[in-house]
Amino acid sequence: MIMFRHTVGVLLIASILAGCSNGQEGDIRALLLMQQNAWNAGDLETFMQGYMNSDSIRFVGSHGEIRGWQTTLERYQRGYPTRDEMGTLSFDLHEIRILGREHAMIFGSYTVQRRADRLSGLFTLIAQDTSNGWRIIHDHTSATDQNP
Repeated sequence: MIMFRHTVGVLLIASILAGCSNGQEGDIRALLLMQQNAWNAGDLETFMQGYMNSDSIRFVGSHGEIRGWQTTLERYQRGYPTRDEMGTLSFDLHEIRILGREHAMIFGSYTVQRRADRLSGLFTLIAQDTSNGWRIIHDHTSATDQNP
């Protein structure tokens, strides 16, 4: 009887933890969907709401490392100054790994389809669960394909 209770208790705890993980993954997927929709609407300000509004966030891309929410926004504004330059963004999430109660690693690929070309690449994000929901605190994005 004691073994049965122990087994049931372990299974109950495991199912609760799995439920938390699935809920967290759903929230993270919603975050990236919000960003994708904002980008495709030409709304960089809303897209940036996916990042923690902090001077400590880090973005690493083909032009090196930058720090801070405002600096990241300005980088996007310089790189994509018009709606045509922004194109249509799509994400493909390959893995969401929950790293504890407050952090997750997201690995995926992106494509930006524009009239003249297509940009694509890979990204690894670290997100933190904050009082405002999940927010990206580290973004490492690498271009893998640029077809004119």
